[in-house]
Amino acid sequence: MQKRNYNKIGLYTLLTLLASCTTTKLVTEVERPVFYIIGDSTVKNGDGTGKNQQWGWGSFIADYFDTAKITVQNHAIGGRSSRTFITEGRWDKIMANLRKGDYVIMQFGHNDGGALDDTARARGSIKGIGNEFKEIYNPITKKQEVVYTFGYYMRKYIRDTKSKGAIPIVCSPIPRNEWKDGKVERAEGSYSTWAQQTAKAEGAFFIDLNNIVAAKYEGLGTPAVKPFFPADHTHTNLEGAKLNAALVVAELKRIKPGKLDRYVR
Repeated sequence: MQKRNYNKIGLYTLLTLLASCTTTKLVTEVERPVFYIIGDSTVKNGDGTGKNQQWGWGSFIADYFDTAKITVQNHAIGGRSSRTFITEGRWDKIMANLRKGDYVIMQFGHNDGGALDDTARARGSIKGIGNEFKEIYNPITKKQEVVYTFGYYMRKYIRDTKSKGAIPIVCSPIPRNEWKDGKVERAEGSYSTWAQQTAKAEGAFFIDLNNIVAAKYEGLGTPAVKPFFPADHTHTNLEGAKLNAALVVAELKRIKPGKLDRYVR
């Protein structure tokens, strides 16, 4: 009778178990959902380290999540509009990795009101949510380009996100530090309204950040809010950005998109 080598069998079993654990770990890491953030400088200012004492609310969202279970990626970048975030190829890079069960939260509008074809930035979109378009010569890219409405670009983000089985969350733009008769001026009738209308029409989750933040500012009062904007009326400092981030997360908890609430600390 052949004598079995139990030492070799034990070693083989151990190696098999280790390999199985490693494989399980890799699968878990691959399946971990991603929370993508896209937007302009009010979402991530500069390189996101506050070098200019200006911060975007997206820089503090990860603090509210269990990042061992969900990955938070802030792809927002200053100066971009709903149009140029796409035309520069930034959205394509996200789409290349977007998977079922991921999330995309988006906030645009602050830069969409600019000119369509100026020599400085050429980043504006056509106002509204219709299907209007205009062919222009873009002096920045030195190419012909067809420019669409704000609503058109927002629809694209939503539809593209859904096509991958991911969950879109639309935010209206945060308000600027502009007051009239003791009230913060809203973007009602423009980008805030258009963001809401597009989200509703496309069946996307919506956070009315414009009105939520404005109401919070009014509750605090002008003297308390003024320090949040050290350089201009648009970009918040550390405290202002953290306040806005907290308001975003509070709304995420309330509207409960997908299974996101299981990842919130």
